Amino acid sequence: MSHPSQSSYNKSQLTRSRTRDAWLFLLPTLVVLSLVAGWPLLRTIWFSFTDASLSSLEATQFVGIDNFMYLLDDATWRQSFKNTLFFAVISVSLETVLGLLIALVLNAHFKGRGWLRTAVLIPWAIPTIVSAKMWGWILHDVYGVLNEILLFFHIIKEPLAWAASPDLAMASVILVDVWKTTPFMALLLLAGLQLLPQECFEAARVDGIHPLRVFWRVTLPLLKPSITVAVIFRTLDALRVFDLIYVLTSGSLETISMSVYARQQLFDFQNVGIGSAAATLLFFIISLATIGFIMAGGLKQDGR
Repeated sequence: MSHPSQSSYNKSQLTRSRTRDAWLFLLPTLVVLSLVAGWPLLRTIWFSFTDASLSSLEATQFVGIDNFMYLLDDATWRQSFKNTLFFAVISVSLETVLGLLIALVLNAHFKGRGWLRTAVLIPWAIPTIVSAKMWGWILHDVYGVLNEILLFFHIIKEPLAWAASPDLAMASVILVDVWKTTPFMALLLLAGLQLLPQECFEAARVDGIHPLRVFWRVTLPLLKPSITVAVIFRTLDALRVFDLIYVLTSGSLETISMSVYARQQLFDFQNVGIGSAAATLLFFIISLATIGFIMAGGLKQDGR
């Protein structure tokens, strides 16, 4: 019979061996990622401290934090920061609520459930550029279908320029994003629902507990990890929104995001230094959000 300390030592050796093997398997992927993503990131960070422009990338001078100070004083950058946060908070909140409702429906047993699941995923499967162009026609003030419907039912008195109006542009962008991305949230939450232990629901059904009470007391608490993961993924994706806003509203001041601002500085104004500084700030904002989510999740798991 082996000694307990010897058994613990063998387990420790086995754990270290598995960890070492795991890192060896991951090494090729890490090398490729460092070349594909790491080098451009480091070069962007370097450019953010220079006065580089597209016309003279090589003849650059180090300017320290001047580019970042410029961004802090730039009203357009501050507006893009506010727009991005507003877009992320509102769109992710709506997508979480609607995605949960759709997931609950799709989790029920009824005829044709498979077809409905497939149909729900169609908006998410459509490329964002195609969705933005399609909704651009739907929201058009002259040819748009939405205006025709609202006028027919006398909800509005005259056509509205949904994507061009300063008061409606951000709402239009959020509407399109919610339409496209809610299926993604529903898919993640549906996967979480199908992993829940069915014994709890069967016991609640036998006891005659009202379904709403079961949802608030049983389903929602058990589903919190899945909701947290879904919200993290969508929030990080929403913070870097670019193509939807750029195509639908051409990056107007009312809807400009931090990614659109960085692109504008890099290509429209050919100011690589300012554009790289904007991209670097966006990278650190997303990194801080990721760390915050991970730390918050870790604290909850530890019960603190």
